[in-house]
Amino acid sequence: MDENKTKNETWEWIKALLIAFGLVAIIRVFLFTPIVVDGESMMPTLKDGDKMLVNKIGYTIGEPKRFDVIVFHAPEQKDYIKRVIGLPGDEIAYENDVLYVNGEAVEEPYLAQYKEEATELPLTEDFVLEDKIQSTIVPDDHVFVMGDNRRRSKDSRHIGAVPMEEVIGKTKFVFWPMKNFGLVD
Repeated sequence: MDENKTKNETWEWIKALLIAFGLVAIIRVFLFTPIVVDGESMMPTLKDGDKMLVNKIGYTIGEPKRFDVIVFHAPEQKDYIKRVIGLPGDEIAYENDVLYVNGEAVEEPYLAQYKEEATELPLTEDFVLEDKIQSTIVPDDHVFVMGDNRRRSKDSRHIGAVPMEEVIGKTKFVFWPMKNFGLVD
């Protein structure tokens, strides 16, 4: 009798662990996955080594918004973290460190502190979209992305517009290190 009870209890623990591992696998594959910031291209918003959660389902039911921080598969077989600057159909230009979307100046509040502390301006060189992606507008089903550290970011200015099929998801939450814990703008 004791042997049967031990076997049943062991079997119950094994089932519970299998279910737990299965749920973790489902959550990681389909809903959320961790990613580590590699490099300085998103400074000062994100720092090298920050660990974040990527929401993988957000864009299956919605569309990216301007200034979302996204993770995508880059051409170098590596995942990049960048900020959405241009949406499909947008005309993008920079002049005198000001972003212009469809001819209208657009503020970038996430760069305000960086601009104040910079010893060398402009942060972003002047350009029009056609100089960077050989198109006057962001193509359908693509986004134009840039890192917040404009001088040290390999982004759409170098790799072109990012196809939506390469976008893994949106990231907004740093969970490690604890001093950087929280939501990012």
